[in-house]
Amino acid sequence: MANFGYQVLGFGSNAVSGPAYVEATGGNSTITSGDYKIHIFTGDGNLCVTSKGSGAGSNTVDYMVVAGGGGGAGGTGGGGGAGGYRESPGAASGCYAASPLGASPAVAIEVSTGALPISVGAGGAASAQGASSIFQSITSAGGGYGNSGPGGSGGGGGRLNNTPGLGNTPPTNPPQGQNGGVGPNLTGAGGGGALNAPGSSKTGGNGTTSTASNTPTTYSGGGGGGADLTNDPGGNGGSGGGGRGGNRINSPTAGTAGTANTGGGGGARGLPSGPGATGGSGIVVVRYKFQN
Repeated sequence: MANFGYQVLGFGSNAVSGPAYVEATGGNSTITSGDYKIHIFTGDGNLCVTSKGSGAGSNTVDYMVVAGGGGGAGGTGGGGGAGGYRESPGAASGCYAASPLGASPAVAIEVSTGALPISVGAGGAASAQGASSIFQSITSAGGGYGNSGPGGSGGGGGRLNNTPGLGNTPPTNPPQGQNGGVGPNLTGAGGGGALNAPGSSKTGGNGTTSTASNTPTTYSGGGGGGADLTNDPGGNGGSGGGGRGGNRINSPTAGTAGTANTGGGGGARGLPSGPGATGGSGIVVVRYKFQN
């Protein structure tokens, strides 16, 4: 039978009872999975903690914090870099299939009672960096803009500016993202993803998969680079919401936007000139044990 979160400390007249685990509300949705509770924030809000737990180690929560993806660049530009990805899959939230990028050893966040603000980063506009996502001491940096912007993951280099944008900027350990790509011949490069850099490919770097939200989901894929040559397709976005780069097949096309709440980078535009696509917004997930 489940112990619904209460315990007694001490004996006789000195006994003190109270919630044994964290109790909280907030988020755009809340999921219960066994003895664990999951709060999912797809926009700004507060985690309202009414009890931090009375037992040793019971006042900690785990997190997944994904920033907004960077916007893709204009004609034959680089794809936007993925939003920074940070996660702490630890004992506070139970065993689940975490990303290989999760902190090791896992470092949970100690909470206190009150309203704890959470910021979910917006995706960057065309050729603009994504916004950071923030929960307590954890900040994931927005993805770099296409054409070499630095960020959580770097933006891809463009046809005429093939320097890769630097990922993991500012630096964290483990890294929150990878460098953007180097523009291949007459084509924009893909933006960096959380898991890998695209190198000289116009395909965005792949993101990383976690079940922090209770469903296997891939986050933080880089946007694809834009095409230049006639009949040349743009680069695919990386897994994890990266937008596809624009084609130059018959009529040129704009890139596609990064997927909302994945932190995917926006795809760049193919020739002729014009704006790239926007990056995808980020997401914050908080998990903790609430009963035995």
